Amino acid sequence: MIDVIVLGAAAGGGFPQWNSAAPGCVAARTRQGAKARTQASIAVSADGKRWFILNASPDLRQQIIETPALHHQDSLRGTPIQGVVLTCGEIDAITGLLTLREREPFTLMGSASTLHQLAENPIFGAIDPDIVPRIPLILDEPTSLMNKDGIPSGLLLTAFAVPGKAPLYAEASGSKPDETLGLSITDGKKTMLFIPGCAHITPSIVERVAKADLVFFDGTLWRDDEMIRAGLSPKSGQRMGHVSVNDACGPVESFTTCEKPCKVLIHINNSNPILFEDSPERKSVERAGWMVAEDGMTFRLDTP
Repeated sequence: MIDVIVLGAAAGGGFPQWNSAAPGCVAARTRQGAKARTQASIAVSADGKRWFILNASPDLRQQIIETPALHHQDSLRGTPIQGVVLTCGEIDAITGLLTLREREPFTLMGSASTLHQLAENPIFGAIDPDIVPRIPLILDEPTSLMNKDGIPSGLLLTAFAVPGKAPLYAEASGSKPDETLGLSITDGKKTMLFIPGCAHITPSIVERVAKADLVFFDGTLWRDDEMIRAGLSPKSGQRMGHVSVNDACGPVESFTTCEKPCKVLIHINNSNPILFEDSPERKSVERAGWMVAEDGMTFRLDTP
């Protein structure tokens, strides 16, 4: 069994973004046609009791408070969170680690590049490596997600490289092959994928998606020049390392033949019109068999 909770579904900045009065953010703020979302993160578990967090968003404290499954119940202090797995070193994937600095043991996993970026920034020294061990992920090598007591959780994790780029703060150093990861998690029977950032879709990604049972995929932008056209940013989706949902080579078209998995768009930017519940773009992706992630969504992969 794999239980999944969507802790946050939005891209960096959240929805609404704190300084934005763009139409989507106004709609989310006033609750008129669009639901607010925190920044992207999900929780996974094999038993519904012990959880692993995929990406530590800046909103992690709020997400934990709003998710009863992540509340500690027994001793004076503790947490059901066993570990955190990072797909990249972007600010909206790592900042939430600082919320977990209260001398609470858990395991931190990420690529060698991402863990190096954390080590180079002294602020992350607040998460004491003697209490929170940092484990580099070896690409394409399955590894058991271990509970804090040293017992296997029942979930097997495989990290794999996907096209992307270096985090904004580290672009001067150039991109490394393990800069952006996708994650495959299986209980031996069912498999889910988490790919919240992807610059373009390769044949190997299509192959993985076709075999999975549940897929969370990069839904950042509807079109590549979306933020430019809206006057929100000079950057295209490609410049930011994201393929766009409606591109000819985007997820809707690329995964058309992948009929097995439940497909969910996540890491959705506040400019993306699919966030409007009655928009033509939202209806288009739903007709194509996609769900648009919302905070608090739950999924269970189980074998009858």
